[in-house]
Amino acid sequence: MNRQTRTFIVVAVAVVAATVASYGTYRALSRIPEKPLEMPTKKAVVAAKPMPLGTLVTRDAVKLVDWPAQTPLQGGFSTVDEVVDRGLITEVVENEPISENKLAPKEAGAGLSPTIKPGMRAISIRVNEVIGVAGFVVPGSRVDVVSILADSRGNANETLSRVVLSNVLVLSAGTRYDQEEARTNSKAIRSAVVTLMLEPLDADRVALAQAKGELMLTLRHPLDLEPSDARGIRFASLLTGAEEAAPKPAAPAGPRRALAPPPPPPPPPPPVVRAYTVETIRAAKRSEETLLGGYVAR
Repeated sequence: MNRQTRTFIVVAVAVVAATVASYGTYRALSRIPEKPLEMPTKKAVVAAKPMPLGTLVTRDAVKLVDWPAQTPLQGGFSTVDEVVDRGLITEVVENEPISENKLAPKEAGAGLSPTIKPGMRAISIRVNEVIGVAGFVVPGSRVDVVSILADSRGNANETLSRVVLSNVLVLSAGTRYDQEEARTNSKAIRSAVVTLMLEPLDADRVALAQAKGELMLTLRHPLDLEPSDARGIRFASLLTGAEEAAPKPAAPAGPRRALAPPPPPPPPPPPVVRAYTVETIRAAKRSEETLLGGYVAR
């Protein structure tokens, strides 16, 4: 038997032995009974279907599921009775946990009212696809309200466009009918109406600007908190390319005061004394002397 044959026999025996050992190990492990890992759980209330903002939570809209007890939900609920007949202040999707910060108080009811912060007001303005930034103005967006006011005397050059309000929160886009139609047909919301949350005085400004002219919305980045430039621009400046100057604050009115006498003139400067330098050579010694006004300064 040559060397090559012996090597082949040794390799074949090793492969057969490894195959038998692997099969025996697999059979031994497969006979071990499985022990299911039991993890402690607790009940949690989740949404059984998608619900938009302002929906009144009913029993058929939520369900109970098992939730790991080691990672409890912050502000979550364990019974359905705790969430029934409460309005949603934010939109939820299917199987999303319901927490306290997503629900209005029990006495607040449903609809848009619970989403309004204390001291604020909600006002709706008429918009179209262009004014609503091509449908990208959605609930939660931040916008600037721009007013275009025409001159009452009919002078087109005096038409003014300026930012009325800056960094305004959008509460809802479209009417309830538009929202239900978009949700049923899976289409974009036709934002015929946009509802904004404003302070009472700002709501008055928007109402007046809408009555006297046309309103436009400009979409802004949610992290951009800098106020917009409210100087505005007139139609005449648009043609000439000149920017509107910022209005100067008016000086406060008050009683006139007598003007103080002017200060006395400053004293004349002292006369300049000219200096002369004289070089003196005495034998091998050389020296210089400076004469100031006829005097020698050593």
